[in-house]
Amino acid sequence: MIQFKQVAKTFRKARVLDGITLDIAIGERIALIGSNGAGKTTLIRCLLGEYTFDGSVSINGLDPRSNRTVVLGKIGFVPQLPPPLKMPVGQLIDFSASLCGTDPQRIHAIAKRLGLNVEEILSRQFVRLSGGMKQKLLISIALGRDAQVLVMDEPAANLDPEARKIFFDLLAERLHDATMIISSHRLDEVSSLVNRVIEMDMGKVVLDDKVEDDVALTDTLACRIVLKRFEPAFAKALDGWSIKAAADNELLWEGTLAGPDRLRFLGIISRYTALVADLSLSEN
Repeated sequence: MIQFKQVAKTFRKARVLDGITLDIAIGERIALIGSNGAGKTTLIRCLLGEYTFDGSVSINGLDPRSNRTVVLGKIGFVPQLPPPLKMPVGQLIDFSASLCGTDPQRIHAIAKRLGLNVEEILSRQFVRLSGGMKQKLLISIALGRDAQVLVMDEPAANLDPEARKIFFDLLAERLHDATMIISSHRLDEVSSLVNRVIEMDMGKVVLDDKVEDDVALTDTLACRIVLKRFEPAFAKALDGWSIKAAADNELLWEGTLAGPDRLRFLGIISRYTALVADLSLSEN
């Protein structure tokens, strides 16, 4: 499906990519991890045909630079930083849909599932949307096409917990017909989404390993938390999660969360270990 062969890239005499060779198959969900400056974004830009480089990159045998229109029509891309587009939302959706021959209503429908009603913002400039709205729209555009490859850079960073749950559901619907590359500087943010981890450092691949693939993206967990005492800061930290205090007991908190959000949620709760008397997570 995707092949990188001895890919090297230099910026102003700085070697950013240093002989990357990788084969990525259909159905693989890759966590592309590494610190800032490791070369992750440059590798993605080479895959998208945006940079010249030494070596070769191919997607289904096609060079993304010499066949860019065809290749990009089969790639759904979610950048980490939304572009500063002044184009109205409606025009952006129509333009994006025309590039890959999809129905703009598919993009509308996915956005609605994520909690974004694009009908209300069609005339608003993209650049004037909130961070969360931009992220939902970019995800909708990427998933609203028949993409064989999904390339996502910190895709859920600006999503609220409910939208993250829907995002995981949307990815689950594409598990068998798309290859996914999810770039992140933190493995715990994407570990439950992937079945292969590729770590980069100083422009080289320093780890390439398969991981256990037994977590369904649609799994949900029942959560129960008992507090020693109530603190407003704890309630504020859980704002937006589907976990609420019992009506008659502010020390008992219950609800559900998406299985892939387990580590992210536990990371939040770890800040309040002094308050927590008991915590349980069980599969529904």
